[in-house]
Amino acid sequence: MGELADKAREFFVSDDWKFSDLEEGVLRMGFAGRNGNWTCIARPREDRGIFLFYSIAAVNVPEEKRLMVAEYLVRANYGLPLGNFEMDFSDGEVRFKTSIDVESEEYMLTPAMLKSLVYSNVLTMDRYLGGLMAVIYGNAVPEQEIEKAEG
Repeated sequence: MGELADKAREFFVSDDWKFSDLEEGVLRMGFAGRNGNWTCIARPREDRGIFLFYSIAAVNVPEEKRLMVAEYLVRANYGLPLGNFEMDFSDGEVRFKTSIDVESEEYMLTPAMLKSLVYSNVLTMDRYLGGLMAVIYGNAVPEQEIEKAEG
């Protein structure tokens, strides 16, 4: 493993997260928010000096709902100061991504940086998850669900 992976592992251990190892340095864990449960992935990119953290929705968007969900996600992304939602149009996977570039020697990945990156991620996913589910399963209007989430 590398320095980013080591620091991430140290952070998650000290913050009492339960996780499992996937490929080299990549960690998988669950998170339970107010609006649902989902999987998180911590992915250090040692070769690029980037640390990425993903919250992955527990359901894939059915093909017939992907355009409506895409509208919802674009509307959510518009006002976000940190991170972004993504959807894989081939399988309907929805995830929220936060990342930080620490490639320069001047910038070291610290526990405080990781805490901010991780918790802003899971709190944002939780904030928008109810609306996402309403658009998928309740035929809700994306614009109205964004207003609810942000109101």
